[in-house]
Amino acid sequence: MDIANYIESGNLEQHCFELFNQELNQEIDGLSVAYPQIKQELNQIELAIEMLARRQAIAPNPKLKDRIFAALHLPDDQPVDINNLPPTSKYADYTQWLKAVEHLIPAEPFEDFFAAVLQQTDHIAQTLVITRMNVPEEIHTEVQESFFILKGQCACTVGTEVFTLNAGDYLDIPLHTNHDIKILSPYVIGVLQHRF
Repeated sequence: MDIANYIESGNLEQHCFELFNQELNQEIDGLSVAYPQIKQELNQIELAIEMLARRQAIAPNPKLKDRIFAALHLPDDQPVDINNLPPTSKYADYTQWLKAVEHLIPAEPFEDFFAAVLQQTDHIAQTLVITRMNVPEEIHTEVQESFFILKGQCACTVGTEVFTLNAGDYLDIPLHTNHDIKILSPYVIGVLQHRF
């Protein structure tokens, strides 16, 4: 095999850019093992591509991250502000929420049921709930309900499905669907959220 000619063929560069070309990938992998010169050239090409990418990189606007996270309703690394609460979601950080509401949590032992309204607007209501009691079956026809568990464990039956929820778990309840909650730990601390 003419190694110099193969290196000049452009196959190594093509291999670096066509990650899903399985046939070429197998060929290059085999040649890299058999011929150290090919392996060395491949390493140099990969380094050159990385250097080019770094030189040509354009730093995004620092506010872009916040705009993307807001559009996707994803949390950023900012603490949860009790005076400006975001909606809960499957992306929410339960540890940040616990820090934000810890001053509202009464000392143990807890009563069977405790609730503190966190916020209520025309569009959303959030309530901190601490309960030892199961929630009997109910159905909502106008209010979109969700649960965000901060501490403890419960089982939520939604229609015919059962979801076991632990700290950090989030569950949306579809409208017009029977659901109930069974407490599996000594108590559960969570955020009950209603969207109107």
